[in-house]
Amino acid sequence: MRRPGYRQPLKQQLGGVKAMFIRLSIAVIVLVICMFMLMTAMSSSYSSTSSAEQINTEALWGTAASDGWRPSSTPRSDWPPPPSESNGYLRVRCNGGLNQQRSAICNAVLAARIMNATLVLPELDANSFWHDDSGFQGIYDVEHFIKTLKYDVKIVESIPEIRKNGKVKKIKAKQIRPPRDAPISWYTTEALKAMKEHGAIYLTPFSHRLAEEIDYPEYQRLRCRVNYHALQFKPHIVELSTSIVDKLRSQGHFMTIHLRFEMDMLAFAGCFDIFSPEEQKILKKYRQENFAEKRLVYDERRAIGKCPLTPEEVGLILRAMGFDNSTRIYLAAGDLFGGERFMKPFRSMFPRLENHSTVDTTGELGKNTMGLLGSAVDYMVCLLSDIFMPTYDGPSNFANNLLGHRLYYRFRTTIRPDRKALAPIFINRENGQTAGFEEAVRRAMLKTNFGGPHKRVSPESFYTNSWPECFCKKSAVNPADKCPSDDVLATLNSQLENEGITDFESSGSNLTSVVDE
Repeated sequence: MRRPGYRQPLKQQLGGVKAMFIRLSIAVIVLVICMFMLMTAMSSSYSSTSSAEQINTEALWGTAASDGWRPSSTPRSDWPPPPSESNGYLRVRCNGGLNQQRSAICNAVLAARIMNATLVLPELDANSFWHDDSGFQGIYDVEHFIKTLKYDVKIVESIPEIRKNGKVKKIKAKQIRPPRDAPISWYTTEALKAMKEHGAIYLTPFSHRLAEEIDYPEYQRLRCRVNYHALQFKPHIVELSTSIVDKLRSQGHFMTIHLRFEMDMLAFAGCFDIFSPEEQKILKKYRQENFAEKRLVYDERRAIGKCPLTPEEVGLILRAMGFDNSTRIYLAAGDLFGGERFMKPFRSMFPRLENHSTVDTTGELGKNTMGLLGSAVDYMVCLLSDIFMPTYDGPSNFANNLLGHRLYYRFRTTIRPDRKALAPIFINRENGQTAGFEEAVRRAMLKTNFGGPHKRVSPESFYTNSWPECFCKKSAVNPADKCPSDDVLATLNSQLENEGITDFESSGSNLTSVVDE
C-alpha cells in the first residue's frame, strides 16, 4: 500500500511521457500516410477522369477499330443463279432524293430475286424532289450494274416487244401500289400472282416498299451487293468527285459535314421559333403543303433533340472535341435556311470552309447544284473524306446511306452527335450556364460510336448499319461470321454455265472489293 503523498520517481514519470509521445507520433504518421494515399487516389481518379474526357482528334483522322471484321457481301451458302425462264417483268418507280432512290433500287433487285422476275432498269422519279430528268442512265453505270448482279437477277433496260400470231405486241405492265414495308409474303403472293397474270407489273411509288429487317442473311447481303458494288456512278461523276477530293486532300486531312439546316428538314421537324416572323411563315406554309398535320411545340421538340443542329452548335461540338480553326471542312448542303446570319458564328470558328463553288474548277456543278449530279458528287466526296459528320440523320436520306457505306468502306470515321443528349447542354448554355459546357459536350460525344462495328438497334436502318450480315472474319468463332472461300466466284460462274447462261463477261462482277481511293 502506497503512503499518502507518495509520488513516482521522476525517471518513471519521464518513461510514461516518452511512451505516450511515441504512440502519438505513430498515430500522426499513420494519419499522414492515410491522407497522402487518399489525396493520391483522388488525384489519380481526377487524372483518369480528365484523361477520359479528352478526345484524341488525331486518331479520328484514321479509321475506326475493326476488331478483325472486314466487308463481304459474297454469298456464303447455296445461291443458285437466276433461272433461264423468269415469271415476268418487274418495273418500279423510285421516288424521293438520290439516296431514297438508292435504297429503293436495292429493294427492287431483292424483290426481283424473291419473285424470280426479270428486273427492268429502275426509273428515277424526275418530279417529286429534284426536278431532274437525268434518269438511271444519266447517273449510274448501267453496264456495270447489270454485270455485277449477273449471279442474282436478270436485268433489261426495257420490256421487250413480243410476237404473237405474226404481230408485234407490247406487254402492258399492271400498275400496283405496294404497301409500305411490305413483307416478303406480299411479293410471293399478291405481286407474283399479278405478274403471272399480266406478264409484267409496275410498282409505284417504290420508296420503303419492302421490309428492312429480313431474317435471311443472304437477302441482306444481296442488298449490300447492290448498294456498295453494283450502284457505281458514271465515269465522269467519279472523275469529278475524285478531282475535288484530291484538291481537298492536297493540303492534308479534311472533314465533310452534311449541314441539314434546310427548309424542308426544318419544316418537317417543326423547329420554327429561332426564325423571324416572315421566315416562320414560309416554314409553316411549306409544312402545310408537304407534311401531315401535327401539333409541334418548339421547346418540346428542342428538348428531346428533334431539331436539326444549327451551324453554330455544330461548330461548338467540334471545338469542344478538340478540333481547331485550321481544320479543313467541306460542306455538303443545299441552301441553308436563314442565310449568312446562321453561318457567321460557324465560319468564325472554322474559317477553312469549302463547297461546290470553291472546289469545282470545271463549272459543271454550278449548272446542276440541286440536281442528281450535285448530290452524287457530294455523296462521293463525303464517302472518301477522312471524317464525315451528319447533323441530322433520318430514314433513307443522304446521311443514312453514307453512314452505312463508310462503315462498309473499312470503318471510316464518322462523328454522329447525339442530339437528345446534347439538347439540355445547349439549352443550359443559352440560359447562361456556361461553366463546364465543353466538358459536358465531350462526355456526350464519348458515348457515341465513331464508325466501328456495332449492333444495329431499332430505329437504326439496315442501310445505316449492315453489320454483321455484310461483314466477315477470317478467324471467326461463329461459323456464320466466317469469310467465304476464295473460289466462290468460280463456283458462281460454274452455276451460270450449268444454267446455259454464258453471255456475260466474268470480269464484270465485283462482289468483294470496296471502292479504292
